[in-house]
Amino acid sequence: MTEKIEKQALRKKMISLLNSISAEEKAEIELKLEENLFRSSEWKSAKRIGVTLSQGFEWNTLGIINKAWKEGKIVCAPKCVPEHKAMIFYDFTSTEQLEKGFHNLIEPKPAQTKRVEKAEIDLVLVPGLIFDEKGYRVGFGGGYYDRFLKDFPNHTIGLICSEQVTSALPIEPFDIPVQKTITEKSSL
Repeated sequence: MTEKIEKQALRKKMISLLNSISAEEKAEIELKLEENLFRSSEWKSAKRIGVTLSQGFEWNTLGIINKAWKEGKIVCAPKCVPEHKAMIFYDFTSTEQLEKGFHNLIEPKPAQTKRVEKAEIDLVLVPGLIFDEKGYRVGFGGGYYDRFLKDFPNHTIGLICSEQVTSALPIEPFDIPVQKTITEKSSL
């Protein structure tokens, strides 16, 4: 129970910090995050990339999506299945194939997109609010990514600014770390 309360406090603090970043500073950080991601071996070798569609204070993923398409990569995004607390990824080739879904998240329209099995995704960019140096994260509290990553066989990266990195986080048995975090300064 203590971990839950502590994670809620960490979420609140980080959301406040991210909301306080100016539009100019945010754009600069996003550019550096993209540059560092595009230099990574995981990006270079990936044919299909799983990415959450960002909103609000989150780091903008549209530039990443457009770069992937430009490089001939396949892009897929998750659709939440709340009754199972699960996610299913779908390939999409246009933002026209997206809609607001569960909790106002931008998700693929299943009738216009192709469902993808998790083993077919080479690289998943995992969202989160805070990551520790071992790749553990505090997300938005639904546990959807931890469930998805439990048996995910390929590469995982968290894209975050250096302010989102901490030395350690409260870890619960179901938490699954990402393999690598990339900041505007470097990759861990």
